[in-house]
Amino acid sequence: MAADPADQFCVAEERSGHCAVVDGNFLYVWGGYVSIEENEVYLPSDELWIYDMDSGLWTMHLMEGELPTSMSGSCGASINGKLYIFGGFDDKGYSNRLYYVNLRTKTGTYRWKKITNFKGQPPTPRDKLSCWVYKNRLIYFGGYGCRKHNELSDCFDVHDAFWEGQIFWGWHNDVHVFDTTTQTWSQPAIRGGDPPQPRAAHTCAVLGNKGYIFGGRVLQTRMNDLHCLNLDTWTWSGRINISGEKPRDRSWHTLTPIGDDRLFLFGGLSSDNVPLSDGWIHSIATNGWKQLTHLPKSRPRLWHTACLGQEGEVMVFGGSKDDLLYMDTGHCSDLLIFQTQPYSLLRLCLDCIGKNATLLENQIPCLPSKLLQEVLKKITFWAAMTHRQERKAETERQNQLHST
Repeated sequence: MAADPADQFCVAEERSGHCAVVDGNFLYVWGGYVSIEENEVYLPSDELWIYDMDSGLWTMHLMEGELPTSMSGSCGASINGKLYIFGGFDDKGYSNRLYYVNLRTKTGTYRWKKITNFKGQPPTPRDKLSCWVYKNRLIYFGGYGCRKHNELSDCFDVHDAFWEGQIFWGWHNDVHVFDTTTQTWSQPAIRGGDPPQPRAAHTCAVLGNKGYIFGGRVLQTRMNDLHCLNLDTWTWSGRINISGEKPRDRSWHTLTPIGDDRLFLFGGLSSDNVPLSDGWIHSIATNGWKQLTHLPKSRPRLWHTACLGQEGEVMVFGGSKDDLLYMDTGHCSDLLIFQTQPYSLLRLCLDCIGKNATLLENQIPCLPSKLLQEVLKKITFWAAMTHRQERKAETERQNQLHST
């Protein structure tokens, strides 16, 4: 059932290492962790936060069913209105369990289902992996996790080992497929090309039938290499040679497909442990990166999520503004929206009316009923934006007073 927050302009709780997907006009956020008195606290697994893109309002819904454990570093993806969660890290270690929840519920009840009647062999337990969604399949790559001695292979770089139990920890570069139609796990036979190095905290994105990978970390190295896997022929591109400038090494960043041939890269943690606020667009047509110069420099993010909205905007939620490895205090709850293409004329008109609702209060009731509903949502949207900005400014003012 939906929670009834005292403040209708509330926002989802700050977090990092969470999952987020878009379905229709809604952004769904689940899981992750926060830092409380230098302890990592996993957020409740029975909470689903939903952001309405039209009204700008957040609501929290309590979930039922076979609840996952509270985790960070899980991989979330949506297919046909269902949110799938795989892997992650909790108080007991790494997971290789797979769950889903129907986001298009007609009853308003969000019920988790653990997938146990699958065929095939799932990946070994891990977190900080990424996923491509293609033809009703979830295609997972990489991640950090553990393997038994008899599970070691060329697709695994060992980081540390517990010899008594013959358990090894390290990074992966294997590919696993879960077919949501047949409920079957499989490992495709890679038919050619050089695979990327094993890695975790990288990012994946799909354009057409190509699955792209950028960056990530293995051992003490962070990378800025770009690879793609043909999801029909299972052939790797090898490291893609880029013309011109390119982003610096990083992990815990995001890569979001925009349009038919572009990728939007944002944030992360650099090889010298600096939280990043830069944004880049990669064009498949020109095989080049272009840095965006208008982004704010004061809002870095790492281990955040980034989802594509209905009009080409990229919505970045949560993450940290600090180096999580050394100063894990800067978790965020604000939503950064990056416009990557011009909005439609209807969107611009609705925004204009919403921003100037007071001036137009006598004319607004005369609008046709369907248009009036859209306008009222935009009025709420801009009221919520104004309220949050004022509250943030007041908080910053109080903090300055206390510091002096």
